[in-house]
Amino acid sequence: MRSEQAYQVEVVRSGDWWAITVPELDGVFSQAKRLDQVESQAREAIAMMLDIDETAVGPLKIHITPPATASDLLETLRTSVTVAAETEAKAARIRLEAAMALRAEGLPMRDVGTLIGVSHQRVHQLLTG
Repeated sequence: MRSEQAYQVEVVRSGDWWAITVPELDGVFSQAKRLDQVESQAREAIAMMLDIDETAVGPLKIHITPPATASDLLETLRTSVTVAAETEAKAARIRLEAAMALRAEGLPMRDVGTLIGVSHQRVHQLLTG
């Protein structure tokens, strides 16, 4: 049976390892070589402290503190990725509107594709999808 108790897991770089702590459970410490190992290591440490099976450990809220030298760059990256996704979504909407307007003017699919920068097959997908 799985516990519904959620645990906050704090992860920070320490030398060549990621140090893992669980603030709600005094004395729960572990480490992982890579971030993809953090969850299993944290579950193992929590289970050992509570003397339960690892599968019984509830959800984990993992908070990773990146190395300070890269923190600002990572935040800038996250912002840039968000802006890029929003811009891409806007471009897709405008592309569809342009394709619809051009087809309404009677232009063939190939000409519409040339004008909006996609293949005529893609124009067909846009207009029928």
